[in-house]
Amino acid sequence: MFHLFRLPCRLILKYLFSVILLLPVTTFAGSAIDPRESLLDKAEEYTLWEKVEWLNLIHYDKEYAGYVSQVDDDRFFYASDGSHNPRSELLATIENLFVEKEDHNQQTQCRFVARTRWLSEQLDIDNMVLPAVHCDEYLEWRQMVQADSVTMVFPAYHLNSPSSMFGHTLLRLDNSQDSKTDWLSYAVNFGADIDNSDNSLLYAYRGLAGGYPGIFISEPYFKKIQEYNRIEHRDIWEYELNLTAEETERMIQHLWELKTINFDYYFFDENCSYRLLELIEVARPEVELTDEFIVTAIPVDTVRAIDDAKLIESVSYRPARATEIQYILEGISDQQREVVLDLSKDISALDSDAFVRLSPKQQKSTVDLAYKYLRYLNTESSRDPATAKRSHQLLQKLNSYPVEIDISNTVPTPLPPERGHKSKRTSIGLGQRLNNNYAEFGFKMAFHDLEDSKDGFLQGAQINIGSIKVRAEDNVGLRLYQLDFVDIFSLTPKNSFFDPLSWKVYTGFERQLTSNKDQLVYHLSGGAGGTWEIVKNHQFHALAIGRLEINKQLRNLIEPAIGFNTGFLSHFRHTTTHLEFSGEHFEDDIYRLRVQYTQNFVLSTNHSIKLFAKHQWQENDIDFSDINLNYQYYF
Repeated sequence: MFHLFRLPCRLILKYLFSVILLLPVTTFAGSAIDPRESLLDKAEEYTLWEKVEWLNLIHYDKEYAGYVSQVDDDRFFYASDGSHNPRSELLATIENLFVEKEDHNQQTQCRFVARTRWLSEQLDIDNMVLPAVHCDEYLEWRQMVQADSVTMVFPAYHLNSPSSMFGHTLLRLDNSQDSKTDWLSYAVNFGADIDNSDNSLLYAYRGLAGGYPGIFISEPYFKKIQEYNRIEHRDIWEYELNLTAEETERMIQHLWELKTINFDYYFFDENCSYRLLELIEVARPEVELTDEFIVTAIPVDTVRAIDDAKLIESVSYRPARATEIQYILEGISDQQREVVLDLSKDISALDSDAFVRLSPKQQKSTVDLAYKYLRYLNTESSRDPATAKRSHQLLQKLNSYPVEIDISNTVPTPLPPERGHKSKRTSIGLGQRLNNNYAEFGFKMAFHDLEDSKDGFLQGAQINIGSIKVRAEDNVGLRLYQLDFVDIFSLTPKNSFFDPLSWKVYTGFERQLTSNKDQLVYHLSGGAGGTWEIVKNHQFHALAIGRLEINKQLRNLIEPAIGFNTGFLSHFRHTTTHLEFSGEHFEDDIYRLRVQYTQNFVLSTNHSIKLFAKHQWQENDIDFSDINLNYQYYF
């Protein structure tokens, strides 16, 4: 041992340095620590799969038996049981971070950007231990989507489209540095991947039953403006969200993960609006937006949800071209309206006495309105050379007037849709029918009657789904009085400029007195006609109606009838009245004629009192009345 101290100092130092170099090698070799194993152990220690951020990223819902992902696509999962096992999917994702792919775009870091980022933050992953990648496809897409803020867009109700009668929602990805480029921003839309060969009935059935997959689609926002605002003539509401740039980035990265990925799609709950709320929960995990939408997710209710969560920074209103034209028409004389119509049909009307007599400002506004109306008509039918020429001539004439003549018209911003009454309704009341007193209990799943307050809704639009009335009657007891599956009534006024069709579809069970027997019958009723506005907010409607009824008291179990429905609908500030005359006649001379009066007194946004009175005449000189008074609560 003493000989050791006689060695030269340089040999001792060389020996010690060798030992130091060997220490880490022997330590790691002895324990065989692999970065992958270390990360898996960390994930187990932190139970990362229980974190809300992970559950949101994989779209898990908590159910009685555990978690189930709403994604219906095997490509989204690494683990064989990943669709219902958050732990397995998280550990499998970590494993796949280390699996090298020849095509970098298929590497986990490139396919699942948001997952990778979150796991890296939670586990403090050093990128140096992961395979080097270059995500060409993601980087190219991200270069196109230059966004750091988000706007929720609500195109208002559109009764003539089954998929949009409740409205619609989508997200717009904005660049806060240039607010003038919102037209070029990208819109994120979730919808059913439909088969274009399906007819309306098949579309409705498959949409309700989950027969279509749902997918996210990103496209320039100006295309959505053309679709909703100009082609379908729907007003658009834009809600700028207060998401930070970092939260927006998180959402965008997750959107990349969802491209071409299929979800379950159901029209009433797992629909466009529900999926967009999930995206917002990914961006800001501390908000819970989807929990309340168990049975239905009506678009306007999801707007209310983001409002309640204090996510709205500002609100903008973009009226449809038809809305703008209608507003301007209301402010001009009948004579000027005639000139506008003449100009839209024949450019020579510029030389007419009626046009020449107008003041320069009236002339300019008339030409401008004729040009706008002609463009509106072009969206209704195919463009022809004569119309294009006339449109160009009107534009030339418009540009000939001095710029100083101001003809700008700003459509007043109506009450936003989320400020109207809520979608579901319950009611309780007292009444008398067939000289029998009763107490009535009612519930409606969704969402608006003609007689309800029109604030926030389309005037003359009735959309009811899932309505039920139960009555406790003297000497009879508790029994079902009415069960409506669908009750849609569209009353849009006609005039010289617009010629819309008014129509009605109504189906379900209702109690009818036939051959002195009061019983439930099933019916399918529908018809079409017209509506005319007598004065503002006061309308007259007349429709021809067809009815198919299943009734044991008729000659045939299933029997058709023809009928009519006419009436007057008047909206006042705090009340609405509706007087209707209707009836139907069956093949075996069974007939019904009725007059009914409804008046709804609005107490506040979600509270009202409704008076209903009906008198009916039918075969065998029978007539009777049904009168009730109900309190209604919207929630």
